[in-house]
Amino acid sequence: MVHGPAATQEFYRALFGWEFRPGPQQLGPYVRALLDGQEVAGIGQLPPDRHLPIAWTPYFASRDVNRTADTVRLCGGTVGVGPLDAGEAGRLVICSDPSGAVFGVWQAAAHLGTAVTGVPGTPAWNELLTFESASVAKFYETVFGLVQEPVVSADFDYVTLAADGRPVAAIHGVGNALPRDRGPHWLTYFEVADADESAERLVDLGGHVLTPARDTAHGRVVMVADPEGARFALVQSGG
Repeated sequence: MVHGPAATQEFYRALFGWEFRPGPQQLGPYVRALLDGQEVAGIGQLPPDRHLPIAWTPYFASRDVNRTADTVRLCGGTVGVGPLDAGEAGRLVICSDPSGAVFGVWQAAAHLGTAVTGVPGTPAWNELLTFESASVAKFYETVFGLVQEPVVSADFDYVTLAADGRPVAAIHGVGNALPRDRGPHWLTYFEVADADESAERLVDLGGHVLTPARDTAHGRVVMVADPEGARFALVQSGG
């Protein structure tokens, strides 16, 4: 959700090669981002009276958004928007967890969500940056039935969340390293062919590099922000 959707579309078109298709209309000024004709993300316009951080928001699947919204409240989270219908596409709600991190819930009808992964320009991973993982991991476990798989390490607070044995997201407790201006927040990683080259292109397009590229167990990663300040990561997967 951004203030200037036209400029944002041009930025991501140039960075990832996305094309855009309007709708669903019920979400206001909204477009779906496509890569080779397949949906990968969505960009909407933030109402002028909504003072929310510009950010990529991950959506978790639910068979019943109303029931999930009730569970979010019971588990100490907050429901900010919805539940509401997005035409024939599906039904959604936007919530925040007990630490304040914002996420969405999607009950699919005609629109299932990201249709392609594993190629440059697609979402690769979602990670929650928060103070510590234990309490908030329990929240996602209870609300979505996800299974916690902690990384056993004395100095690394990291929990993977799995559905049906498949890792779907992670929670990274970073303590005081959390940005003071943001608080706990979800971070989306986008696959790229070359992290360094993509970061250079991003800067040329008006974006910002927040943390220089580094090699990790999952590939070469660089933390960045788009021209409106939405933080995300570029990942060049190894192998």
